[in-house]
Amino acid sequence: MSPTEETASYGDTAARLPDIIGKIKDTYSELRPAEQSVANAILSDVQEAVRASNAEIALRAGVSQPTVTRFCRSIGCEGVRDFKLQLAQSLAVGEAFLASGPTETLPGEHPPFWGSVLGEARAAIREVERQVPPEDVLKAAEILSNAGRIATFGVGGSSASLALEAQVRLFRYGLAVEVCNEPYMARMTAATLKPGDVFLAISATGRTPEVIEAVEVANRYGARTIAITSPSSPLANAASLTLSVHIAEYPDALTPSASRFAFLAILDVVAAGTGYRLGPKARENLRRIKFNIMHARQSEALEPLGD
Repeated sequence: MSPTEETASYGDTAARLPDIIGKIKDTYSELRPAEQSVANAILSDVQEAVRASNAEIALRAGVSQPTVTRFCRSIGCEGVRDFKLQLAQSLAVGEAFLASGPTETLPGEHPPFWGSVLGEARAAIREVERQVPPEDVLKAAEILSNAGRIATFGVGGSSASLALEAQVRLFRYGLAVEVCNEPYMARMTAATLKPGDVFLAISATGRTPEVIEAVEVANRYGARTIAITSPSSPLANAASLTLSVHIAEYPDALTPSASRFAFLAILDVVAAGTGYRLGPKARENLRRIKFNIMHARQSEALEPLGD
């Protein structure tokens, strides 16, 4: 299957996949009061609603069984059976986003998300120390410090922002760095690279087709490719140098992905290593940047040197 056909197939699948939970929430205000009672009963425990019989749903909602059937048809389903099937499919995708955790915080206590965010950040950085070989970081730093051009690329909120972060980290040393902000630009940019240039790809899963394809294009034209991704993934196998770490994600959809902390730590140590490789050149560029920033702000206060 070609990339175009694969993309079309994915789009067709996404179009067919029903989001019945979203449909219930969007049409809630248009339902009759008795039907809203059914919606309330279902949304309060979606997993149980998938298992429950028509009679059990009616009992939980305090309505008759025909009302449950009317509710199903009001939201576009053929009947209860069709509704249960769509509900199960929707739940398979979004169960983590339906769960609700503790929200109350007692005086003097940290909020419930405190430990999950900060604890996972600390754990992720420890995993970087444990899993990423320092010699691979030094190899990446050597490749980047000698690069003619550097292109960075990631797809999705976290990986795309990390690709931008990589540009911010490296351009200050005087390196020619560009960030690709969408897949076609990444492919076109990769096609213009040559031996001595570098394509830096970031992907939490290592399975994003657009990122893998861009790396393969860069490889085809002799550029060095570096991947920050998960171990043994297709992207890890495609890149000429991989900095990989496996991070178990905390099961809370409202907190940041722990892998983001790990990848940012990898970027920081690679950027620091690149700066040390460049030595006086990097220091002079940073001096110029800091001099002009402080002059513009007319401030003598000591500010972070690296940022």
